[in-house]
Amino acid sequence: MVQKVKLLPEIEEMAALTKAMGHPVRLYILQKLAHMNTCCYSGDLVDELPVGRSTLSQHLKELKYAGLIQGETDPPYIKYCLNRDNWARAKSLFEGLFAEATDLKQEEVTNSGR
Repeated sequence: MVQKVKLLPEIEEMAALTKAMGHPVRLYILQKLAHMNTCCYSGDLVDELPVGRSTLSQHLKELKYAGLIQGETDPPYIKYCLNRDNWARAKSLFEGLFAEATDLKQEEVTNSGR
C-alpha cells in the first residue's frame, strides 16, 4: 500500500495565495500596488479596469482575505495598500518553491549524465 504524504503548512499557504491571485484583475491590482509603493482608492481602480464597481469590490475582498492587501475606510472612500509583510512572505514562499524545482532539475541533469 502506498503511504500518503502529509501536506506541509507552507504548501497550504501557497495554495491559498495562488487562489487569491488566480484572476488577471487581481494580479493587475497587486502589480499596481507593488509598483506604486503607496495606496490607492478603489474608485481610481474602477476607472482603469474593465470591471464594474461590485466586481472590483469582490476582487479586492479576495485579496484582502488572503492578506495580500489591506484596506482603510475613510467614508465614502476605501484606500487599499499592499500588505508589505504578507507580500514579502508570499514572495519568500514562492522563491523557495522555484529554487527547489531548479535544484531538482539540476540534480536530474547531473544524474542523467553519469
